[in-house]
Amino acid sequence: MKICILDWTTVTSGDIDSDIFSQFGKVRCYPLTDNEKAAEYIGDADMVLCNKVLITREVMEKCPNIKYIGLFATGYNNIDIRTAAEKGITVCNAGEYSTNAVAQQTFAYILEHFSRISEYDSFVKNGGWISSKTFSKFPIKTQEIAGKTLAVVGFGSIGRKVAQIASAFGMNVIVNTRTKPENCEYELVSLEEAFSRADVLTIHCPLTEQTEGMVNSHNLSLMKKGALLINTARGGIVNENELAQALNSGHIYAALDVLRQEPMSEETPLKTAQNCIITPHTAWAPLETRLRLINIVCENIKAYLNGTPQNKVN
Repeated sequence: MKICILDWTTVTSGDIDSDIFSQFGKVRCYPLTDNEKAAEYIGDADMVLCNKVLITREVMEKCPNIKYIGLFATGYNNIDIRTAAEKGITVCNAGEYSTNAVAQQTFAYILEHFSRISEYDSFVKNGGWISSKTFSKFPIKTQEIAGKTLAVVGFGSIGRKVAQIASAFGMNVIVNTRTKPENCEYELVSLEEAFSRADVLTIHCPLTEQTEGMVNSHNLSLMKKGALLINTARGGIVNENELAQALNSGHIYAALDVLRQEPMSEETPLKTAQNCIITPHTAWAPLETRLRLINIVCENIKAYLNGTPQNKVN
């Protein structure tokens, strides 16, 4: 079995060894691959492992030996699934590996927003506490999150974990989801009601035709003044120009881990927007999370080679 890994650098900073895949065959590993080079790098490989590289009809036609595509990701919009099915190519993704990590980062944003830890750290290091006449100095407004309303949009494994954590903090959880969950302990609301009632609105739904540009000027105008919007899902869910306008008006705050174009474009209006925290798509990146991902990819390969594919998306 000839195995080609196209973008290994996207899942490791040197802390995971690609030799783990040598148990399945001869491995050819590339740190990164430009989309136009995909067919050239794959060559006569039987198995392709990738994260974000585009595997199009053209690539599959130029590489007729491909029998299996394994994704270092849950999303698979970079693969032409229809063509893969036509050609009998099995495509398997890695689902639910990042639930704990993404929920953790969601709450890192929430706690930073309400407790202002980084601002107080700067205040102290700039001499603000040294010059204080009282034992406690609190010029920066903080708030409790208990009693605040958290609207969770999307109720898969991550959305459920976020709701669970929010409940432990004493938050009032409301949920908007396309498919009504069974025995849901939280109040189910419409999308507009989620935007209008939220003190914090956090997005955990996939990017689809229905969710594309869902965060737009209309829905943002429904939000309470001072509410916090969090997106750790997909950048395309947000209309970035309209979000930037809402942020710069001072109406709301945002914490974003994903953008429409990644890496970030110089042209994104969010780069200079006020009241906005941006992290470089890191919610999934703890070492434990990435090791879990690699383990799922390995288990997918084992299942495929045993004739019982799992996590098959086509």
